[in-house]
Amino acid sequence: MSVTIFTMTHKKFPAPKDATYVPLQVGRACGEDLGYMGDDTGVSISDKNCFYGELTGVYWVWKNMQTSGYVGVCHYRRYFCTEEGRILTGTEYEKILSEYDIITSRKLKLNDSYFDGYASDYNIMDLIATGEVIRQYYPGYYEAFERLVHGRGTYFGNMMVCSKALYDEYCEWLFGIFEKAESRIDASGYDDYHKRVYGFISEFLLMVWIQVKGLRVYECKVGMTDEKRETAEMKEQLAGYFARKDIAGAKAYLLACLEKRPDVLMEASDITGELKLSMQVIAICELEQREYGGSLIERIQDFGGLMRYVQKLNDVIYEVRDGGVPLGKGKETEAFLRDASVTDIALEASARLFCSPEEARNAAHMIRNEIQRLQQGDIPE
Repeated sequence: MSVTIFTMTHKKFPAPKDATYVPLQVGRACGEDLGYMGDDTGVSISDKNCFYGELTGVYWVWKNMQTSGYVGVCHYRRYFCTEEGRILTGTEYEKILSEYDIITSRKLKLNDSYFDGYASDYNIMDLIATGEVIRQYYPGYYEAFERLVHGRGTYFGNMMVCSKALYDEYCEWLFGIFEKAESRIDASGYDDYHKRVYGFISEFLLMVWIQVKGLRVYECKVGMTDEKRETAEMKEQLAGYFARKDIAGAKAYLLACLEKRPDVLMEASDITGELKLSMQVIAICELEQREYGGSLIERIQDFGGLMRYVQKLNDVIYEVRDGGVPLGKGKETEAFLRDASVTDIALEASARLFCSPEEARNAAHMIRNEIQRLQQGDIPE
């Protein structure tokens, strides 16, 4: 079994030494030749890179690479990796693919439906137009599209590894949809970020295709060799504001950054979710200060500590929202609920991020009851 992973890039980068990974410059028809293999030879859509993003590379592999082995796609700083964060080797890919049909990123758990999330960040008519193409030309996929588009999950990054035969089948389906959608979508007036319509929508369509095909999927951890510079700088600045207990300053700084770069909150930039968690910290602290005259920031100023606190709170809310096992069963959850001084405001404000107002109130009430029970020492066997 041979495995070749094409590392999509638009800039110079330190490539992995493992020969499994082959750099492929995407959009080379539109820019400087970096010295890598490019997506502008043979059968190509390289000149559409501003609309397709890394998909121009995906297309090039489909049309120009002839192999009976396995192929895949990753990014110049984003790779499939082990739980410890080490980039997978060719041998490890072979082992996984001996048991599974395809490797993908782990599904993102979205706060809202994919449809609502897309509508808040992009032109929803583009997603609707894509759905109409599927309904008209690929009706066998439309039920899954409609169901999943209103669900709370998606893959990201257009990262995948599978047999070349399966890869070709997927590309024929995907680019067939987009070829028809191009006459219904006009992204020419969008800014550089939002122009990448087909790159964004394809992340979700991979999930639709896999589910309809009934493939055996290995959802793999994705690691980054380096974080986007803008994201890292923002987190460093926010850590400074939190250390000084300056919530007003943190809010002003974050809003100013978002005014210039709204995309920094997207999963591709904020892959750890810590910028969104920082927004949650700011909101909780403002509400608590207004109601109680004190807030979370008085107890925790360390950036990592704040992130862990809010993420754990969110995990508990997810558990309640999704009807999971009764709270308090796990020792880590018990300790958090008993000792973390979670206020009613923090509970409900956080729950509103993931639930309807009524669900948020119910979840907050249930968690508050659990906290009181644990603090009173009434812990079940």
